[in-house]
Amino acid sequence: MISTLISVILLLIVTGVIIWAIQALLPLIPLPAPFHTIIQVLLVVIVVIVVVYIIAGLFGVVSPARL
Repeated sequence: MISTLISVILLLIVTGVIIWAIQALLPLIPLPAPFHTIIQVLLVVIVVIVVVYIIAGLFGVVSPARL
């Protein structure tokens, strides 16, 4: 149980840093409005998938990622 919680915390930290980096670097790339919106939507979808995966790992549906 402890190893699962440690894996979840590490996965959340890594995901948070990646999301922060993408959001910080995205304004530096000049993109037209539709592409900027598409990238933002994809970022939100990926974050939701990761969070659902983490919740499923806590409930024992899937095994959490081992880092």
